[in-house]
Amino acid sequence: MSFPFYKQFDAMDCGPTCVRMIAKFYGRMFSLQQLRDKCQINRDGVSLRGISEAATQIGFRTVSIKTNLDVLQKEQVLPCIVHWQQNHFVVIHKISKGNVWVADPAKGKIKYDRSDFINGWAIEEQEGKPVGIVLLTEPTFRFFNSELNNDKNNKLNIQNIGVHFLRYKRLFIRLLLSLLVANLLQLLFPFFTQAVVDIGIGTKDIQLIYLLLIGQLMLYTGSTVVDFIRGWIMLHISSRINISLVSDFLVKLMKLPLAYFDVKMMGDIMQRMGDHSRIESFLTGNAMGMIFSAFNFIVFAFMIIIYDAKLFFIFAGGSLLYFAWIYSFLNLRRKLDFKRFDVGAKNQSTVIQLIQGMQEIKMNDCEQQKRWEWERIQAKLFRLNMRSLSLGQVQQGGAFFINQVKNIFITFFSAKAVIDGHLTLGGMMAVQYIIGQLNGPVQQFIQFIQSYQDAHISLERINEIHNTPEEEAPDKPLTNQLPIDKSITLRDLSYKYPGHDNNWVLENINIHIPHGKTTAIVGLSGSGKTTLIKLLLKFYDPGKGEILIHHTRFENISHRFWRSRCGTVLQDGFIFSDTIANNITVKDEYPDLRKLEHAIHVANLQEFVDSLPMGYNSKIGAEGNGISQGQRQRILIARAVYKDPEYIFFDEATNALDAINEKLIIQNLDTFFKGKTVVLIAHRLSTVRHADQIIVLEKGRVIESGTHQELISAAGNYFNLVKNQLEISHS
Repeated sequence: MSFPFYKQFDAMDCGPTCVRMIAKFYGRMFSLQQLRDKCQINRDGVSLRGISEAATQIGFRTVSIKTNLDVLQKEQVLPCIVHWQQNHFVVIHKISKGNVWVADPAKGKIKYDRSDFINGWAIEEQEGKPVGIVLLTEPTFRFFNSELNNDKNNKLNIQNIGVHFLRYKRLFIRLLLSLLVANLLQLLFPFFTQAVVDIGIGTKDIQLIYLLLIGQLMLYTGSTVVDFIRGWIMLHISSRINISLVSDFLVKLMKLPLAYFDVKMMGDIMQRMGDHSRIESFLTGNAMGMIFSAFNFIVFAFMIIIYDAKLFFIFAGGSLLYFAWIYSFLNLRRKLDFKRFDVGAKNQSTVIQLIQGMQEIKMNDCEQQKRWEWERIQAKLFRLNMRSLSLGQVQQGGAFFINQVKNIFITFFSAKAVIDGHLTLGGMMAVQYIIGQLNGPVQQFIQFIQSYQDAHISLERINEIHNTPEEEAPDKPLTNQLPIDKSITLRDLSYKYPGHDNNWVLENINIHIPHGKTTAIVGLSGSGKTTLIKLLLKFYDPGKGEILIHHTRFENISHRFWRSRCGTVLQDGFIFSDTIANNITVKDEYPDLRKLEHAIHVANLQEFVDSLPMGYNSKIGAEGNGISQGQRQRILIARAVYKDPEYIFFDEATNALDAINEKLIIQNLDTFFKGKTVVLIAHRLSTVRHADQIIVLEKGRVIESGTHQELISAAGNYFNLVKNQLEISHS
């Protein structure tokens, strides 16, 4: 197949044109303008991240790596996009030992000598081999849908999961050939058996028997070797497909609104990830085996009909009865599967809580209660396993009885045929071998039905995720631009959490947050401050009213774009199990050291970093050094500073800090805040007193607003909130 080529129209079009060529290679046509918009081209051109996001939006899975040509050739990951001469993007579509075939949007399709290509592509050496930047692309099931904007296309089914085989079609063809060879070898065994008995023993020709047995041994050896090869190919395909399925699931999970995770148990999501293994097992094991089992069944059925048609009809009747017996248990298996899933999800969640909450468990002396809680779940799992075992034994016992009765009848009639002279003794032994080979496909078909049911149940559960509306609806165009005036206005804003009986957390909020100024929000716990921040971060959609950025409606701004312009420190901010540097520069694969040092300085972290043996590269989090709440908050502040955003949202960002650290950090932040739109939630007077305006919330309503001095003079709610701190500061 010739690789398609498109020429770029403008100097900045190389990225989207590369995506266009790869999409055409897989059978989909996109206009250059569509891909330009998705790549977010600016005056500086397009970045690798922009190309990756455009490819992801049209249904590709992408990953950016540093690698060498040998790996690209060996792993069969073509076509892929590479960064060429540090200022251009091209597509590699073929690699051989001596050459690399490239589709260059600016020049056309070119064949490079490997050394010439490496000179234009490689950026460094790793383990003695030149490596460069590569964007790997792989189509997902969404890519092959005719309309990507249709929500129904998010639904996963067995047919569109099959697109994962396209990536590995060469391995798939090898697998098919190996299965075909193995089955053809098996066809020869009954003839060898009959020849040994009827000819070798019948004529007392020991030399012929030696020859036949040696031939049979060679056939067994060949069949075993083919099985080994098939096992390696199956491992390769199944591992890749399982990774692809789980990756698609994670991509979808990351597109869901944050509100989704507020109501979903961790164990429930983990169980759904485990469901992918059953789908992968069905696709690469049972479905593949069933293809050749069907081929085996047809061939061996034809062979037994040649020997004696009556024996075939006995076998067919017994097999139909066997199928009917197994089929009658499918509904019961389905019900047990759903119950096991629910209890398994609770078990996963409980184990996660036991590990993560160990400090609180020990501090509150509730080890026994929490262990009993886990043991009660184990008791439920045990009862379910007992029911599953009981059901399986009844099913297996009945199936075994039907199968053995069928085999006894066949043995009786074949023996009678030998006695009557219609069949030779060797023929009878060949018939027994053929019946054994026919039983294999029957068993395979039963396993296929059960595996299909398991995969179908798993798909139903996974589709609950895939059918959940995404945070950014594909059919709703959202803007990636902000107006010059970046003031925020809340008009008649009200919000309550999902649930019929829930009260309004915020009611009729009218606030103007001026651009480039600092706004502080204060109030008693439960007054709605954190909810307001989360609404401003697009965690939730307002129940009533609206939010405007100048005159632009908040709902029309891309969630990802908006959050990329926001720096946040929330009460439940997460510290990754990674180095200090990577925790601060979470988005940048290659951190800017100047910005990192500035962030460390603003958050007053330098002394802490210097005290660690590996400095910035010291690991923290669950798998690293334990850190205090104050250090944790300072790392979160440094993360927000490093991002250098236009908007800052801090929710109790300094409440865990000691007075000295707080004073230094607030002084540093005052400089950092200049020219930025800042929203602070705090109880401490030192944090809010210098704000340009202070908003006081009570039970979800705005009851006061003004500067610190104005509100103190009014001697109202704000004054009552901070009067104890005023006395301390005066003293």
